[in-house]
Amino acid sequence: MQTPIPTLFMRGGTSRGPFFLASDLPSDIATRDRVLLAVMGSPDKRQIDGLGGANPLTSKVGIVSRSNTPGVALDFLFAQLQPEKDTVDTTPNCGNMLAGVVPFALERGLIEAQGDTTTVRVLTLNTDMQCDVTVQTPMTSNGRQVRYDGDARIDGVPGSSAPITINFLDTAGSVCSGLLPTGNVVDTVTVEGEGFDSFMLSVTCIDNGMPLVIFRATDVGRTGYESVAEMNADLELKKRIEALRIKTGHLMGLGDVSSKNYPKMTLIAAPREGGSICTRSFIPHVCHDAIGVLAAVTVGTACVLKGSTCDGVAVMSAGDVTTVSVEHPTGEFSVELGIDPTNPQNVTRAALLRTARLIMRGEVMVPEFVWNGQK
Repeated sequence: MQTPIPTLFMRGGTSRGPFFLASDLPSDIATRDRVLLAVMGSPDKRQIDGLGGANPLTSKVGIVSRSNTPGVALDFLFAQLQPEKDTVDTTPNCGNMLAGVVPFALERGLIEAQGDTTTVRVLTLNTDMQCDVTVQTPMTSNGRQVRYDGDARIDGVPGSSAPITINFLDTAGSVCSGLLPTGNVVDTVTVEGEGFDSFMLSVTCIDNGMPLVIFRATDVGRTGYESVAEMNADLELKKRIEALRIKTGHLMGLGDVSSKNYPKMTLIAAPREGGSICTRSFIPHVCHDAIGVLAAVTVGTACVLKGSTCDGVAVMSAGDVTTVSVEHPTGEFSVELGIDPTNPQNVTRAALLRTARLIMRGEVMVPEFVWNGQK
C-alpha cells in the first residue's frame, strides 16, 4: 500500500521539483522530512526510486500555503535535499524555486488572477523574507490562466518562456545576523587542513539573500574560467574550499556548517563576456552549472561594496540603479540593484527576471511505512 499526495512538478528558474500544499503533507516535521526523502528518492546517487534528478538543482521541494501575515498572500517553505544524503534543509532560500510559487498557487486555487498580470506578495518562511512576484495571467476561453509561453530567456534553461518578475523587499541578513556578518567588508582567513598546505585568503563574507563567501579565483591558483567539469574534478581545490567554508561558517555566526548547505562558496574573476563579473559557485560541494538567484543578488551586492573582494575585479556602471551582469558557466544572470544615493554602499532594492513552467500534475506515491496519510 502507498499514500498518494497531490503535487505539481514544476521548473522554477534553473531548478525543478515537486510543489505541495502544506495541508497535504504531514504536520509533524520529522514525518514530513521522511516523506520528502521518499518522494525524491534520497539518499541514492541516482535517486532512482523517486522524483529527484541526481543533482542538487533537481533535488528541491516547494511547500506553499495561504499566509496569515498581514499584507502577505502566500507562505513559501523551500526544502533542499541532496541525492546521496538523508537531510532536508529548510534553512536557506531558493530564488529559482520561488519563481514557481505564484503559478502553483494559481493552479491550485489558493489565489485568484488579478488581471493580465498578477502580483502577489510572498513570505519565504525559511528566512522571513518578503518579495513581490508578478506573473502573466491573460484571459483565455477558460478564464484567466497562468501563461507559461513567452519571449523571456534565462541562461541555463533552453528556449523561452513568459517572464516572472521578482522584487525582493528585504534580503540583507537572510540567514546571518546582517549583510556583513563578520562586521568587515573583507576578512583575511588562515586555513589549515589535510591534503593541502595551509593558506591565507582574503574573503568577503556577505548575506543579501544567501550567505556567501566570495574570493578571487587567482588567490587559490585558478583562473575562474574553468569549466564545471574541471571544477568538480579538482579534488584538491574542493578540499581547500570546504575547509575554508567550515572556517568562515564560524566567523559568520553560522556555527558548524559541515552538514549545512550554506554558506555557498563563490570564486570570482574579471568578466570576459561583456558582463560585470565572472563567477564559479559551489552549492556547496558541487560547482553550479549557473548560479542561484539569491547568490547572484548577493554577488551583485558585493560588487557595489567598496573594498570587497569584487572591488577592482568587477566592471560596474554608476548611478542610483545599477544592473549587475553576473557571468556563470552557462551564460549570465542580470540583477537590478537600487542604490541609496546618500550611501552608495546601501542596497535598497533587488529585482530580477525568472521563468517557470508546469511540467506535470498528479499524485506522488509514498510507501505506507513512511506515512500512512494520517495527520
